[in-house]
Amino acid sequence: MSNQVDEFNSYRAKMNDKILGENNKVLKRIFNLDTNAFTEGALDKKTKELLGLVASVVLRCDDCVRYHLESSYKEGLKREEIMETLSIGTLIGGTIVIPHLRRAYEFWETLEETQEREEK
Repeated sequence: MSNQVDEFNSYRAKMNDKILGENNKVLKRIFNLDTNAFTEGALDKKTKELLGLVASVVLRCDDCVRYHLESSYKEGLKREEIMETLSIGTLIGGTIVIPHLRRAYEFWETLEETQEREEK
């Protein structure tokens, strides 16, 4: 993957390991709840990732947006689906989320470019 994606994933994994290494029951349960909330259920994983993406845009959490973009990409979602989802998040969140939209779009492009390079 690209530096942008690799750096995000590396930092996230490193810090998650450190945080979970503190053996704090509340934090471990929150992490577990987050993981389990996005598993297959009455809603499929793709739908849950799109819901997570909208909420992340509205809440203006760039790390969350990146996480859900990459998870959505791995689930096979297409650019059109992501753009429609980002448009809903921007509509609900208002113009204040436009900087997050820009970074989300850039990150999605990076995911696509990385896949194209790997296919060659």
